[in-house]
Amino acid sequence: MSGQAWDQADQERFRAGLQATIDAFLDEQAERLAPLGDDAARLVAEGRAAVSGGKRFRAAFSYWGFRAAAREEYDDRSVLRAAAALELLHASALVHDDLMDASDTRRGRPATHRGFAALHQEQAWPGDPDQFGAAAAILVGDLLLSWSDELLRRCGMPWDRVGPALEVLDLCRSEVIAGQFLDVSVQARGRADVAAAMTVLRYKSAKYSIERPLHVGAALAGASPEVLAALSSFGLPLGEAFQLRDDLLGVFGDPATTGKPAGDDLVEGKRTVLVALALDGAPDDEAARLDAALGTALTEPEVAELRGIIDRSGAHAQVEAMIEDLARGAVTALEQARSAVGLDERACAVLEGLAAAATRRVL
Repeated sequence: MSGQAWDQADQERFRAGLQATIDAFLDEQAERLAPLGDDAARLVAEGRAAVSGGKRFRAAFSYWGFRAAAREEYDDRSVLRAAAALELLHASALVHDDLMDASDTRRGRPATHRGFAALHQEQAWPGDPDQFGAAAAILVGDLLLSWSDELLRRCGMPWDRVGPALEVLDLCRSEVIAGQFLDVSVQARGRADVAAAMTVLRYKSAKYSIERPLHVGAALAGASPEVLAALSSFGLPLGEAFQLRDDLLGVFGDPATTGKPAGDDLVEGKRTVLVALALDGAPDDEAARLDAALGTALTEPEVAELRGIIDRSGAHAQVEAMIEDLARGAVTALEQARSAVGLDERACAVLEGLAAAATRRVL
């Protein structure tokens, strides 16, 4: 079997094991909350929906970060439970993010707050459907956040390994929440230069998407500070490239691929690196048009117009070049780390494949 085929087969086994792990944990939670009746069942069902689908990148980087750093025999079920905790954290962030952005959809289905608002209307309950939907989304997100901690804490590994991994998860959650507030703040101010947009990107997404999941897995394997630093040299630039690709998808992506309306980031007024570069590079009149249109309801022709401004400004090409440079640097750093700190060769091959998958998603 070729290395590539082995990697693909191993990835498929990982994804199947991860899904079974998530399903079993959520079944346990559903049984625990069953005495609370139908309302609690709705809460759990929405949590289950929120954590379904997606690329599973965070869990994958955590799992293969563990295997890259592991030096002894281990229980794969415990590693999968720890990796699944990252997916619950991600689902929590998405539910809250959709509420803050007033998004209508997520992965082709109504966003959590929209779904609960629709339920309120269908049942003809008194009060404000949108307020009910917002309250429900906050609670679903909080529940998923609590479950992420529980799943890692109860993953089955000894405490001398779980404790350091939880410390990484604590840091990860603080960074992503603070990064989210930076994002909310720059949108409220209606401006962000490239440096500010990169700071938001790094803390809201890059670290929590790849670097910290790698660290959670490696810490669970008993990795030294030197190993964690080596994984950062791979994970942080790759996380930045990953989010830059996401920013391109948010403007140029096909709704059939993204599960979001066309140009959704423009409608939401996202002050991304892509937008900051476009505002810097476009002629004054086009920059003013783009700036004024951000965060407003846009027709398809208007989205196409703004895409044209971004293309002509050179920002699209600049971001593509940044992604390529960051991804190439990350893979080079992983190759150097493999020999410098003795990372597992087969796990590194999978991590390199994940790097390509994370940064080459189509528009």
